[in-house]
Amino acid sequence: MVVEWTVGPADEPTLETLVVAVHTNLRRPAVRTAGKDEGGSLPATSVHDSGSGHNGFVTDDTENNTTTPIQADGLDPDAVKMFGLKVWTYRMGEVVSMMIHLGDRLGLYAALQEAGPVGSAQLATATGLDQRFLHEWLMGQASAGLIDLHDDGRFELNPVQAALLADEEGSVDFAAGSFQGGYPPALLDRIIESFRTGVGLTYEEQGPEAAAGLARMTAPRSRHSLSTSVVPGIEGLLEMLESGVKVVEIGCGAGVALSVLARSFPASRFVGIDPSPSAIALAAESARSDGIDNVEFIEGFAADVEPSGNVGLIMAFDCLHDMPHPQEAAGAAWRALADDGVFLVKEIRSTGDFSRDRRNPLLPMLYGFSISSCLQSALSEPGGMGLGTLGLHPDRISALMTDAGFSSCRMHDFGDPSNLYYEIRK
Repeated sequence: MVVEWTVGPADEPTLETLVVAVHTNLRRPAVRTAGKDEGGSLPATSVHDSGSGHNGFVTDDTENNTTTPIQADGLDPDAVKMFGLKVWTYRMGEVVSMMIHLGDRLGLYAALQEAGPVGSAQLATATGLDQRFLHEWLMGQASAGLIDLHDDGRFELNPVQAALLADEEGSVDFAAGSFQGGYPPALLDRIIESFRTGVGLTYEEQGPEAAAGLARMTAPRSRHSLSTSVVPGIEGLLEMLESGVKVVEIGCGAGVALSVLARSFPASRFVGIDPSPSAIALAAESARSDGIDNVEFIEGFAADVEPSGNVGLIMAFDCLHDMPHPQEAAGAAWRALADDGVFLVKEIRSTGDFSRDRRNPLLPMLYGFSISSCLQSALSEPGGMGLGTLGLHPDRISALMTDAGFSSCRMHDFGDPSNLYYEIRK
């Protein structure tokens, strides 16, 4: 059995589906369409309930995870979920507005209207824009219902959609021109440029507010569940941290998760590594002001981790899919990890199958995050894998970790509506 969003009928999600919530890292391959797009998407495999996925490498341990929902005293959890849907739907509107702005400004709706049913490679040829960024945008538009996705993997702007999104001269209902993007104009300009060059923005280039915003987004769940649910749910990890080990987090950002653990386990020593100077400065200042003296933060890349073979715990939380070369990070983790150590990975819930992922009512927001941040980072270096927000589903994690030399991977569900956790060992 593979954990996914709990759903009812395709057009009638349950409460659990309605709170898939937000992608918890604004930094970071495309999922498969219903058919094949000629060269437009990275290869992905569908994940089935039979448990035959993951190439036999990922063990699904989610049925054994028992978590108590994190809820303030006296609040109705269903009411919180429904209100959460309302709040995050407004956030999704902001992100979809940005994607409509991109489509209008880049002439993509007009190009779709002229082309008829088209794949991302054909659209790239017609527009002269980068196919990988176009494919992610097209998937986001399809998930939002703004364009049609056919069973053969081609995309189409139907006449009704064209009247509002493409036909500026001939339609009284044209609306795309009213969307100004909702993001800082300078950032929008650089996102536009990435579609033209195929080169994305690094996390640092996305501005210092990205690190600060991430810290505020991730802090509540890290503060309330990391030490109380996640750590106790990994066999032997609680005892290891209590007795004292070296812990390294790659892609630590502003250091929220690492500082939570450092405060909870004073006998252990913690090191956070991130290539963003802004994030590292924020992490160091936060730890200093909180009086946490068993953690340090270093500017650097995951591949720079010392191959010591003595690290008890290595963490990669919502960052591997942001990296241009996540295979290098996985290899570095294998070389640094002690024989009895744990490589703990947190990644976005996705299946690699668009027809199933689209049951998530907030899926357009995740594609928007990918266009504006995750895929940007993942294509910020030559030859980057370009995974994007939804790119590390269980089957791809299986392939990545097998190639790095790891021998086991156990998948956990600790009640985080956006993420699954992977306990990876040598």
